[in-house]
Amino acid sequence: MTPWVRRTKRALDVLISTVGLILTVPLYPFIAAAIFLESRGGIFFRQLRAGELLGPVDGQPGRFRFREFSMLKFRTMRPDAGTYTGPVLTEENDPRVTRVGRVLRKTRLDELPQFWNVLRGEMSIIGPRPEQPELMTNLSLTIPYFEERMRALKPGITGLAQVLLGYSGRPPEGSALAAMAHELTNPFKLDGTEGALADDMRMKLLCDLAYGLAAEKFLAFARLETEILFRTPLVMLMGLRRKSLGR
Repeated sequence: MTPWVRRTKRALDVLISTVGLILTVPLYPFIAAAIFLESRGGIFFRQLRAGELLGPVDGQPGRFRFREFSMLKFRTMRPDAGTYTGPVLTEENDPRVTRVGRVLRKTRLDELPQFWNVLRGEMSIIGPRPEQPELMTNLSLTIPYFEERMRALKPGITGLAQVLLGYSGRPPEGSALAAMAHELTNPFKLDGTEGALADDMRMKLLCDLAYGLAAEKFLAFARLETEILFRTPLVMLMGLRRKSLGR
């Protein structure tokens, strides 16, 4: 990432997160009431996440260090969701997610408290979505170059993968990415692996690497950053529309 891109991103982060907090804080009481009435428990959810890539772990080939931070979200799962499963990837129709949580996830409203993470400099408005440290380690060992998605980049509230792919990372039917999915997934051509989570993460990795490449040139970064900023509200509205139609 060039110095101009880094400075521009930070300025945008401070501006957008400040305005975002001012505009969305009035929604907090209504979201909090909906969460609490469905399942008694905490309104907010804090979880340790892996951010920017720091480098390899000495003496442990294939393992990497990441800048860890505590990410804030509105709670979308049952209070005991992680008691028996430990750190696992969230699936599109995860049974641990509450009914209110599904609405919040579809519309991305569960991510609103992360404006605070952005102001603190732990996240950016746009960037790769952060994973739990244990999952990040396992994915980096399983998927070649998976750790590169976080090189010189802070994790984001939204990103290229979030506006192009579904919640789990699967490309929408009929999209350009869906047409190429057979070339980008199941690299060993194994039978019975359709819909594998590793393939979904490979699709996300493709988008994250493309975003990181664009950050190396200011004009390419500016065009892509603007497109993601404008497309994110559309993704939120489409999620709300699909929910209202019962999909």
